[in-house]
Amino acid sequence: MDELLGRKAPYSRDAEQSILGSMLIDPACIPDVVNSVKGAEFYIDDNRDIFETIFAMFSMGAKVDPVTVLDEMRTRGCLKENSQQYLLELMDVTPTAAHVLKYCEIVRDRALLRALGDSATEIEEQVYQQNGQGQQVLELAERKIYALRKQSVTGGLVPMTNVLQDVLSQISQAAAGGSQLPGISTGLADIDECLQGLGNGDFVLIASRPGMGKTSIALNIAVNAAKTSGKTVAIFSLEMSRQQLVQRMLSSESHIDLYQLNQGRLNSDEWGKLAEAAGVLSKVDIRLDDNPTMTVAEMAAQCRRIENLGLVVVDYLQLMQSAGSGNTWANESRTQAVSDISRMMKVTAKELGVPLVCMSQLSRANEGRQNKRPMLSDLRESGSIEQDADAVIGLYREGYYDRECEDPNSAEAIILKNRHGRVGTVYLRWLPEYTTYVNDDRRHDEDGY
Repeated sequence: MDELLGRKAPYSRDAEQSILGSMLIDPACIPDVVNSVKGAEFYIDDNRDIFETIFAMFSMGAKVDPVTVLDEMRTRGCLKENSQQYLLELMDVTPTAAHVLKYCEIVRDRALLRALGDSATEIEEQVYQQNGQGQQVLELAERKIYALRKQSVTGGLVPMTNVLQDVLSQISQAAAGGSQLPGISTGLADIDECLQGLGNGDFVLIASRPGMGKTSIALNIAVNAAKTSGKTVAIFSLEMSRQQLVQRMLSSESHIDLYQLNQGRLNSDEWGKLAEAAGVLSKVDIRLDDNPTMTVAEMAAQCRRIENLGLVVVDYLQLMQSAGSGNTWANESRTQAVSDISRMMKVTAKELGVPLVCMSQLSRANEGRQNKRPMLSDLRESGSIEQDADAVIGLYREGYYDRECEDPNSAEAIILKNRHGRVGTVYLRWLPEYTTYVNDDRRHDEDGY
């Protein structure tokens, strides 16, 4: 089509050749190159084959020079009659390896332009084929542009070597970080130990009966994530207003009784604590939306526009009853509707590349058992929720059911599902006057509930 319209795909032969030449004349630059550009960003097939060959050799710790590269190309089945001559030409046309990162920048820019053109063509086809409603096409356009902005792939088969490059980079960063968590910290040490923090793309479900403290622990996690990561945290509350959320965060941060705080009954010391807490919270980037009819699509659209997004919190899943447009689910069961919302949540977390922590209601099933600790099957209108979630945490307090028990503020966060590690019980302490959860001195009880 481009040829018929007299258009030329954006690419730079010189920049592609200079990258390869730099890797051949100075193998020391290869680590910087493979962290800067991907094989798929090379437009010329021969250049892409050579880059991926060198990357494969680098990944295996093999020596890189024209002779070894030719031999590896033969093994990989991409050697051509002129390959030897072409490698020599690459070294000749490369002025210096000192500017290799600039060459990478040029290649990335041209690849972005090509991808943008492909996306624009696909969007245009959807518009003129009238395959969907305007809102659906807009959603498609936003997803594709966001994926380009994040330099991610929106489907299609990807060579494993490309994925391997990303994984090796993640492992290197983890090694450099020492004991640092690979994911975002929840602020609750034993939960972090089990989950290894909140991982990018993870859909984490926190479930309990009403009044158990789902919103409180979600706000704890949100504030801690904003403090420790320096990134933006987006909170979508379908139940509480923005003002109520901020009141809870102020109470938790200042350790001032929430009831007294709301009544304004504060002494001079408490006013000082409140001012200090407000100062701390004003320095973090937490954004709040209290639209009670929020849909997953609307939530995702807002999140895509946040440059430095680190975490998304949704309170709570079952209240997203308007997730479809119009009466999409009018004739469907509520279980199917919630299952669809759950799946969309997981897709959104993966697309955004950040953890998505969502609150969920438990059914009354546990109240008919002698042991009232939550189970996966207690998820209200569960459908496929437990399948979509990467981790499910059930909150339990004996004091919720028996106020006369020995320690009514002792709490358990029961890891019911964990794709990344172990399950079991984490002990927490509930501070009702501040509506917050804190770490408990007791150890994590693996599979011990």
